[in-house]
Amino acid sequence: MIQAQLQAHPFVLFIVLSIVKIAVVLVITLTAVAYTVLLERKVLGRLQNRWGPSRVGPFGLLQPLADGIKLFLKEDMMPLAVERPLFVAAPIIALSCALVSISMVPFGTRTLVAGTGVDIFQVADINIGLLVILGITSIGVYGIALSGWSSNNKYSLFGSLRATAQMISYELALGLSLVGVVMRAQSLSLRQIVNSQSEHGIWSWNIFGGLQIVAFFIYLMAAYAETNRSPFDLPEAESELVAGYHTEYSSMKFAMFFMAEYANMITVACVATLLFFGGAGSPFGHLFDHFGNGWFISAALPVFWFVAKVFAFLLLYIWVRGTVPRFRYDQLMGFGWKFLLPVAMLNILATALALAYHG
Repeated sequence: MIQAQLQAHPFVLFIVLSIVKIAVVLVITLTAVAYTVLLERKVLGRLQNRWGPSRVGPFGLLQPLADGIKLFLKEDMMPLAVERPLFVAAPIIALSCALVSISMVPFGTRTLVAGTGVDIFQVADINIGLLVILGITSIGVYGIALSGWSSNNKYSLFGSLRATAQMISYELALGLSLVGVVMRAQSLSLRQIVNSQSEHGIWSWNIFGGLQIVAFFIYLMAAYAETNRSPFDLPEAESELVAGYHTEYSSMKFAMFFMAEYANMITVACVATLLFFGGAGSPFGHLFDHFGNGWFISAALPVFWFVAKVFAFLLLYIWVRGTVPRFRYDQLMGFGWKFLLPVAMLNILATALALAYHG
């Protein structure tokens, strides 16, 4: 009876399927965040000649669950001098912006539920998806800025000021690094950008066939700075600022900042995969098409390629943290303004000349 009512009202069916899709993507993202933390601890352990988490569950696989329970049960300290509404709102803003960005990401090929127009592998397919992601991630810095100011702590304030200056400096280079990709695809739609790289496999990807390897390097450096990760983790430098902008936070408020950082890492990895590595496209092009058009080839295999590329990018994130020392703050700002920004502008000029010559 319920199924008949849903079929009679397509809009209701669309809303129900969309809510289910959002819930599934949210659960998968939060699970990925938890196990990215475990992956980082295990890989860093091996890089430093130790085991990493190995006690809770087989091979330490239940460590994220134990950490979550511990943080949830810890006492939520509220210092007396804080600006309470903003102090509470800051981690919510940071985590919300980190999670909303995932909604623009196409995880696989376009697969519609019959009669509804609902795409299984993308929450929101809009024609300016790239701009939306850049805008939402820019708003996320407000959570960090508000946390530092509302904490009424000088170390937190210094950390938030560093994060704000860092975001403004590297946001320019990050945005300019993507202009060449947009010029080649002639679209701001993430789905269209992926489709423009699907013809000849790896040689159609922007990083190789599109000659955007310089743009990828700029994006990589700017993304590390945008997510406050080593070697650009000056906003939370333990040797200088205790814990930076989340010094006064505890329990789940601290956990929300922690989750926001790793959710942003996953978003950055997803965007890099979409813009430079062909998204869910196979590196072998249409080589496997002759095996048939079954569900596995048309839907599941592209998701596998997408996840594999994102996983490789996250491993690069972790490897850089374990091997590259932290910059000085003047080096950080000088690198963004004096090197990345001019190179990004030169890359746009070179891409424009190449496209004009070939087309």
